[in-house]
Amino acid sequence: VQLQASGGGLVQAGGSLRLSCAASGRSFDDYAVGWFRQAPGKEREFVASISWTGGSTLYADSVRGRFTISRDNAKNTVYLQMNSLKPEDTAVYYCAAPQADDPLPRPGGPTPDYWGQGTLVTVSS
Repeated sequence: VQLQASGGGLVQAGGSLRLSCAASGRSFDDYAVGWFRQAPGKEREFVASISWTGGSTLYADSVRGRFTISRDNAKNTVYLQMNSLKPEDTAVYYCAAPQADDPLPRPGGPTPDYWGQGTLVTVSS
């Protein structure tokens, strides 16, 4: 499966952005999908993930209550709605997927096999 992330940009603190992860290739609804981010000078970290049905989701503590992950399998797209953005949310955001039918990505779990190219989110104070 090929993944392409989009929707990043510059936003003021307190604002919102919606990221999209468009998939092509094999049946998208066979794949769980996760969002990860990497800030300058920091390690990549888990943000959120969603099961292939959309029935299960996971969130990092730092974004829970502010970010919402969802998917539309008819459009082969996973979304990350980001509200109440903070300067510390500034990072390159990546979507990623494990092998088909594998569990959804989680903090400290196996590194997903498929990655999109990343989209930059900059939150100004």
